[in-house]
Amino acid sequence: MDSVDFIHLNVLDKKVLNSSEVSVQYLCSKPCVINLEAVASSEFRTGVPVYRKRWKDEKNIDVRQTRQIHLKFPSIMVYRDDYIIRNSIIVHSVILYAWISHQSVSSYDVEQNESYQEAVAKNYTFLEAVPPFERPYKDHKVCLQWGADYLWMLQANKIPQCPHESDGVQILNFIYASSGEKTGIVKRFEQFENRELETVRQHQIDYPMFTVSIWLYLLHHCEKDLCGILYFIDPKEMYSTPAIFLNEEGYVHVQMHLIRGDDLAVKTSFSLPLKQWFRLDLSFKGGQVEVSSVGKNLKRQHHQSFIFREDFYCDDTAGYFVLGGSGYVNGIEAFFGPVKYYRLNVLETEQISNPLHDKEIVEQIENYYERCMDIQDIVYEYSHIVRKGQQAQRACYSENYYLEQLHKYRGKSTCDAFTWRKELREKYHTLFRLLQEMDFSAPVSEEESDTVLEIGQRIFEKIAKNLSNPDGLSSVSSSVPFLVDSSCCGYHKASYFLAVMFETGLGVSVDHTKGLLYSLVGAQGNERLSVMNLGYKHFQGINNYPLDLELSYAYYSNIAIKTSLDQHTIKGEQAFVETIRLMDDELLKAQTKENGDVFMWLKHEATRGNAAAQQRLAQMLFWGQQGVAKNPEAAIEWYAKGAIETEDPVLIYDYAIVLFKGQGVKKNTKLALELMKKAAAKGLPQAVNGLGWYYHNFRRDYRKAAKHWLIAEELGNPDASYNLGVLYLDGIYPGVPGRNQTVAAQYFYKAAQGGHIEGTLRCSLYYITGNMKEFPRDPEKAVIWAKHIAEKNGYLGHVIRKALNAYLELSWHEALLHYVLAAETGIEVSQSNLAHICEERPDLARKYLAIDCVWRYYNFSVSQINAPSFVYLKMGDFYYYGYQNQSKDLDRSARMYAQAALEGDSQGFFNLALLIEEGNSIPSYILDYLEIDQALHSGNTSLLQELYYRCWNHSNQESISPCSLALLYFYTRVFWNNILQSALIYFMGTFLLSILVAFAVHYFQALSASDSLGTRSEPSLAEPSSGNSSEDATRPVQQDESTLSNDLAQQELNPLNPLVTS
Repeated sequence: MDSVDFIHLNVLDKKVLNSSEVSVQYLCSKPCVINLEAVASSEFRTGVPVYRKRWKDEKNIDVRQTRQIHLKFPSIMVYRDDYIIRNSIIVHSVILYAWISHQSVSSYDVEQNESYQEAVAKNYTFLEAVPPFERPYKDHKVCLQWGADYLWMLQANKIPQCPHESDGVQILNFIYASSGEKTGIVKRFEQFENRELETVRQHQIDYPMFTVSIWLYLLHHCEKDLCGILYFIDPKEMYSTPAIFLNEEGYVHVQMHLIRGDDLAVKTSFSLPLKQWFRLDLSFKGGQVEVSSVGKNLKRQHHQSFIFREDFYCDDTAGYFVLGGSGYVNGIEAFFGPVKYYRLNVLETEQISNPLHDKEIVEQIENYYERCMDIQDIVYEYSHIVRKGQQAQRACYSENYYLEQLHKYRGKSTCDAFTWRKELREKYHTLFRLLQEMDFSAPVSEEESDTVLEIGQRIFEKIAKNLSNPDGLSSVSSSVPFLVDSSCCGYHKASYFLAVMFETGLGVSVDHTKGLLYSLVGAQGNERLSVMNLGYKHFQGINNYPLDLELSYAYYSNIAIKTSLDQHTIKGEQAFVETIRLMDDELLKAQTKENGDVFMWLKHEATRGNAAAQQRLAQMLFWGQQGVAKNPEAAIEWYAKGAIETEDPVLIYDYAIVLFKGQGVKKNTKLALELMKKAAAKGLPQAVNGLGWYYHNFRRDYRKAAKHWLIAEELGNPDASYNLGVLYLDGIYPGVPGRNQTVAAQYFYKAAQGGHIEGTLRCSLYYITGNMKEFPRDPEKAVIWAKHIAEKNGYLGHVIRKALNAYLELSWHEALLHYVLAAETGIEVSQSNLAHICEERPDLARKYLAIDCVWRYYNFSVSQINAPSFVYLKMGDFYYYGYQNQSKDLDRSARMYAQAALEGDSQGFFNLALLIEEGNSIPSYILDYLEIDQALHSGNTSLLQELYYRCWNHSNQESISPCSLALLYFYTRVFWNNILQSALIYFMGTFLLSILVAFAVHYFQALSASDSLGTRSEPSLAEPSSGNSSEDATRPVQQDESTLSNDLAQQELNPLNPLVTS
């Protein structure tokens, strides 16, 4: 009977170790070769042979044999990392194969690739991989140098931890008011730090698995085409997966990018609800899409699935996400709640963790719009009834002279026959009373939305006029219901008024929730000041607003874009934004009005033909500068007069521009071109640029346009730099095929450096998206650039101008109101001016503001990048003395003084020196910040000398200043101390002093003989005080007491002046 070949494996310890031993039992019926092979799989490779052994057996035929084999694996599989083994690998599985082959002896050394499959007997077993940090260290039988061995021992027992990372990304965690504009929140995902998660992500690029969850309060469906909800933009600025939009009917439009390169879109069969909170959930898995809407109770309302034959392509790190609008599509008109994105998982509705956090503000938004629906219905029906009644009356008046005269002189028409329910009239009694007082004889639009908006504007204007009265702020609380009605009618200047009132406690109790509500409502309604308020609060992370740079950019970029458009619109309540500080007497004196001395003098000079006066007068009238109301028509008259009479190139250019654009005057391209050529011939850079603009826009001659722009750009004109960038971006630069975004971006950056608005906007977009290699993603820089442009907005300038005019007219209530409105938008000059008013009129601030006005707005001011030095000095004094309820903080005080010093203010150096004089130490990091040599840090004398010298160097050296006196006193004191250290001088001084005392005694004895008493004189100080003769002698003085001006009366109060006795 023939024997049957077999082979068995018996492993005592199945762990992958170099000490592993396997017992191989086998039987060969013929001469055979026994094979043993271990195959391993790691995270990077699979099926890698890591151990092989073969032997032949020709003698023991039909006899059972046993052989002990010691397995040996590569060191990186069985040992821990050490100084020599740098990268041990994670092994997922190890399989040990064993098989018998009947072969001739001559074929023993021949490689047989399919030997396991052809074997007459075979077997296998699994070995257990050991995790890297459970493995032993290898004894390398080598002796390391002492330094290397010591370094290794320091980290030998440290087990590195994988970074804790989740695939869930919170794109938005706070409510965002989307106004439907072409701006939104930009987010960019980075690769996972965790290698395992990153490996999974890369594997899923061509088979994506992710989930998106978005909370929404939708106000309107898309007005036209599609509106953006959430979409991905790739490096080529093309839509990719996912792209989620809303259409005109309210259906969800979902677009995907397929692996083969084209795009595919579907839309849901259900529409999204209006004016209620709901959650939109979308999950993507390969070629399958699931769309669901979920209510506030987390119960599914609608659900729809889409299955495709081809998988989608999605690399979520190769581009950026946009929530809302962008340059490519308008956003939805809605409030976004929390938005969460699961990058690697497909989740069911119940598995998604994306709660509505702030339930109070969520309910406030719902209640607001429910109330507003009632108010809008009442206002429209009331105006409609009154208008119908007036039309019927006019029909009678045309036939009856008496009735016509009665209507003419009787007064306003009202609606006394109410058709509304009693409870509705009681609920909105203030609105009905206001409507009865309103004059509806003026024509009102037939459109319902326009009618309601116009009445809302009338309500607001009436309340705003009352609040601007000499005692207007006393009626703030009674004005709130009317402002709410105006806000509900869609006039969102009222919304911003309400937001500021509740945030600051202006005449009402502080209510941050209501403040946030009306800020959001105003921003959603595109009220510029509301949008800037939210952008500023999120940029700074103040007033319980989370610090969120992407959210801040969404708001600021909205107003920045509008600023560019507003400047080309001559209508509206706009004024040039000017930095005028209430402490600057010279600038205040320069402010004027149409009947002011400055304006009348300029007008007189302009009439006489003074080109500079004509130019300044025209600028003041065209832009609304220096206190003059905006009057483009009058400005154009001066432009025309100057262009014709004086031949001034700037006036010629300005007049050509308004003729080209038809701003306040009929377009006249022919005359405009003649004037532009004339100004360019005089060498005016902006006129050369204007010729290029003409050839680009009117002739489409890009070669001539580029020629003129290159010349203007060499002359330093930022408009020309921007225009050249546009040519490259559009791919129409002469002789250069295709678009070149890199060169375009370089020109845009150069234009931005020159202050160009559109160039700055382009660069801020590059910084927020990070899609350009030359502009690495920097959200903070993007916000700063967008904020800089937004703060030039003319509507904001109008509010600032009203505040300044009120201050100059000593209308304190109106000034306080409008400065608060401007300060809450984040305008630094308004913040410091408001703090100054609150210092000047503390009674007014305490009576009408629930916040500490001075502390709040000086604090806001120093947090700005353009804060003036005197604000740092103010805050330094507050921290030094301890402002009201604030405790003293010498460290912060020194930091504020140092910042003032860096701004070039000598008072900052002076106050730092006084801190040292008093015995306080200045932290080294502050001295390093001031770039003071570290060798001077330890010695007070050398440090004082350096600070006093810098103080003198930054002050007016043409006159005697506190710094020059302090430096002189310092050198005198040092000289005197050096004299006192000499023993000889000491004895000579003692001898002379003894003689002086003896003489004085003799003199007084002679005087005592007479009965008359002389006036006793104060002894003069032979040695100047070191600064501790009184408690306040060396303290930094408050800014309102000493401002380092040339006022001699103030200088004489300086305790360090050596001419003043103690």
